[in-house]
Amino acid sequence: MMVRRTIAAGAALLVLILLVLGVRGCLDARKERAIEDYVDNAEVLVNESNGQSKELFALLQSSGGSDQAVDSQSKVNGYKVQSESIVDRARDLDVPDEVSQAHRYLVETLEFRRDALARIAADLPNALGDESRREGSEGVARQMQVLLASDVIYAGRFKPILEEDLREQDVSGKTVPSSTFVPDIEWLQPERVSEAITQLRTGQPGDDQASGGLHGNGLVGVSLGGVALVPGDSVTVTLSGDLNFEVQVANQGDSTETDVPVKVTVGQGDDATDLEGTIDTIAAGETKSVSIALEERPPTGQSVPISVEVEAVPGEEKTDNNSQTYSVIFTR
Repeated sequence: MMVRRTIAAGAALLVLILLVLGVRGCLDARKERAIEDYVDNAEVLVNESNGQSKELFALLQSSGGSDQAVDSQSKVNGYKVQSESIVDRARDLDVPDEVSQAHRYLVETLEFRRDALARIAADLPNALGDESRREGSEGVARQMQVLLASDVIYAGRFKPILEEDLREQDVSGKTVPSSTFVPDIEWLQPERVSEAITQLRTGQPGDDQASGGLHGNGLVGVSLGGVALVPGDSVTVTLSGDLNFEVQVANQGDSTETDVPVKVTVGQGDDATDLEGTIDTIAAGETKSVSIALEERPPTGQSVPISVEVEAVPGEEKTDNNSQTYSVIFTR
């Protein structure tokens, strides 16, 4: 009788052990499937983000013109909306506890990209328009740093942490995709971004050296309030409500130049006032004027030095005629 009871108890214990092992196996399998599903869903979002990178930088490297510029703004607005959707979907993923830390870095990566694309969409119309081109281009260039930050977070946090989680959970057969939004470090240079946007806007190479030919502008003359300034001599200018420098610039090369900065410095040392204007475009052989307002009242009754400079354009070798100094005595 005791033998039968012992056998029955052993059989019951064996069944219990098998049930526990079976339940544990089911739970382990379920956990593994959940992690695998997470990796698959994350990969879909990452691939979409990678696709946005390819489209954005292909757009920035395309030859444009007025029609293409308008289409480009529409496309970048589309990237912005898509990136918002990617972030929302990332937040809504089913995230197993075992990969929760890695997931936070994934969301942060995608949020950086969303925010950068939103700012690019906001700045691009200025960069492609007739006004505030420089400010718009500089705004786009700043977002390249934000996009690079997203790459650092992805490569330095999300990817290695998730790979370690997969090893710890013994999940095999799954790999974490790579993701680099900024394709080349050259895009961190504001000049590279400006060149690309110029080409997108005009259809001409933004790198003026690439377009060949002779490049160079010269300072032709300067007047203030209708009074011509004379190098090496002092002129008298009466302070009035609105005074503007009129700076004449001649394109002495055989290539059209765009976004040519013109700088005026009134005074010297710590008391100097720096002013700036921009010639949007000036054709070969053309002379153009840019008006720059005198924003602060200089001292009266004394000689005030005035410096005017036309900044050199890419490829310009002769710059000795790009700047000049003057002297003005202001009266009331």
